[in-house]
Amino acid sequence: MKVIIIEDEKPAARRLKRLLSDLGIEVEVMLHSVAESIVWFSNNAHPDLILLDIQLSDGLSFEIFEELTIKSNIIFTTAYDEYALKAFKLNSIDYLLKPIDDEELRFAVDKFKVSKEQSKLPYFDIDQIKKILVNPLDKNYKKRFTIKIGQHLKMVSTNDIACFYSDNKATYIRTLDKKNYLLDYSLEQLEELLDPIKFFRVNRKFYIQLDAIQDIIAYSNSRLQIKITHFADFEIIVSREKVRDFKNWLE
Repeated sequence: MKVIIIEDEKPAARRLKRLLSDLGIEVEVMLHSVAESIVWFSNNAHPDLILLDIQLSDGLSFEIFEELTIKSNIIFTTAYDEYALKAFKLNSIDYLLKPIDDEELRFAVDKFKVSKEQSKLPYFDIDQIKKILVNPLDKNYKKRFTIKIGQHLKMVSTNDIACFYSDNKATYIRTLDKKNYLLDYSLEQLEELLDPIKFFRVNRKFYIQLDAIQDIIAYSNSRLQIKITHFADFEIIVSREKVRDFKNWLE
């Protein structure tokens, strides 16, 4: 098994190499920067497994993926903690929080070996991970929306929203208590405002909340039909190009 480490802190890289050696895994190469990694991957066969630090000395490791198509399994190492949990919950990949625990490393490597035996490469959306992890402290998702009803204003918590939908060029909120409210946002604008852990855009017209899903049914052309609590006004279909991302989001 061919394994490399990409880690800018050389003592951390050496420690990780020792931990892997204790598991009977010899590390072939240790790289320490984005630039060095791009050169190496451009001139060498890609390894079976990469242990990859997110923050490198010359930038985020995501820049490697922007330059090259990496054909390897990846275990990310990070000190981001809660933001890593959020990012990787959306993607079927493994990660290790620093300082790396030897038992957690063993578990991650064993998980990789099982996936390799089953010929299953993990799916991950690098753009989604980057979106969450870059400047995470600056990101605050909306907790409520202000709705105008006549001369009155009503506050609607995102926890009470079953879905957002568009109809006749307008955007609406559908609440769990069966009410519809006109909203002054487009679905495209909502993509920057909603927590991606809780909300998913299944097609051009619907943004649904995880807790509002009542049933998921196989549909024609490899699509899925979603049943939302107390909402039968429209048929909600996960578009075919979003089915894989939707399944990963559910997990």
